[in-house]
Amino acid sequence: MKSPTEMRYLLDSTLLIDHANREPAALAMLRRLFEEGHDLYTCDVVTCETLSFGGADSSDLRHIESLLDALEFVALGPSAARWAGSSRRARHRAGGKRAVGDALIAGLAIELGAVVVTRNVRDFTRQGVETLTY
Repeated sequence: MKSPTEMRYLLDSTLLIDHANREPAALAMLRRLFEEGHDLYTCDVVTCETLSFGGADSSDLRHIESLLDALEFVALGPSAARWAGSSRRARHRAGGKRAVGDALIAGLAIELGAVVVTRNVRDFTRQGVETLTY
């Protein structure tokens, strides 16, 4: 049984790419989350965005792949996709734009009851999603 201090975290591609780039804050954040024993998730959108990272060489890609393998993969389902569509529609009607990927990640985070770990806080908090930054 999980203790009350253990949480669910959905890792955004910004964190994984920064980790691949050996950014100290990203390295420290992931180390902390693993050491504390939290549920750490990734999804199809994050996997695609992370693996398409333009600056990655073969060493970076191996590093990213091994990190992705250490996370629990959760596929986007219909309810997260519907939530994302509604969120994007509402933002569009208000005169703004919302990236499809971020909306899908936000929808999945809401479905899982997870906190999104990202450097891109604004795009998620505008959607009412709890975030953790580094």
